[in-house]
Amino acid sequence: MKPDEQLDPAFQGLVASGAEQWSLRTLPIIRARVHSSFKPVHSARGEACWITGIDERLRLCLYRPKGIARAAILPALLYIHGGGFVLGQPEMADDYLADLADELGAIIVAVDYRLAPEHPFPAPLEDCYTTLAWLSGNHRALGLDPQRVVVMGHSAGGGLAAALAILARDRAEYPLAGQVLIYPMLDHRTGSGQSPYPSRDTGTFSWLPAPNQFCWHCLRGDYTLDDERIGLFSPSRQPDLSGLPPSFISVGSQDLFLEEDIDYATRLSRAGVALELHVYPGAPHMFDQLPGRITDQSALDITRALKAFLRR
Repeated sequence: MKPDEQLDPAFQGLVASGAEQWSLRTLPIIRARVHSSFKPVHSARGEACWITGIDERLRLCLYRPKGIARAAILPALLYIHGGGFVLGQPEMADDYLADLADELGAIIVAVDYRLAPEHPFPAPLEDCYTTLAWLSGNHRALGLDPQRVVVMGHSAGGGLAAALAILARDRAEYPLAGQVLIYPMLDHRTGSGQSPYPSRDTGTFSWLPAPNQFCWHCLRGDYTLDDERIGLFSPSRQPDLSGLPPSFISVGSQDLFLEEDIDYATRLSRAGVALELHVYPGAPHMFDQLPGRITDQSALDITRALKAFLRR
């Protein structure tokens, strides 16, 4: 069966044209176009605050559930946006996060981490860890339970969420109750000649091998991939996945990341990590940007998993 025949008709709008070229020259143009589609910062439903990061101030967006007294002690979700590590802001998911906070009865904190290539590895990851530390250090003032914090991300944000779970395990300072990885970007080799995964035609939809490699190169910067941090840069390269929190992973069958996500899920399970994996038929990368039966099912699955993790 040809790739186009495997794509669910609801997602035909996500077929990539291949005309857009990603480069350092075109990145500012791509950023400007994509960011112009986000809700303006001043009209976002989240409460913005600034914290001290490693090299500069770091912006967070806080979402509190409506109708719950401030005195209540709530679970928390640390959300990390997608955008290939090179673009994006919390406002890209503003309405989703505000509604999700109400649905979960949880505080959601979205981090506006520094972007590559201006800020390559490990800067974006350290910004996420700084946010996790801030949540724990300010849990009384925020009214949250530091033992019930879950990390979640889409695409590149899913890759950063996976790396954050590894870093939190290794530093053993702040526990995580779960990780929710939505079509996560986990392996820097995908789309290159060094990819360990079988060549498939899923890369013709929505997200292509060439921009994927460009984004990984931006994140890599001068990092030489030759030390123990490689699993923090590219979680698929992490040799030991034991001791990670309960995990939820979802991906579409027509996503460029299908093999790397299934492989990571398999390795998590073999390492003794409680795991739930969903592969949605006929769905390409970012399929949940379009309405439909599969998108609705995905939203239900994510919400159910989050509720389970946050209750632990």
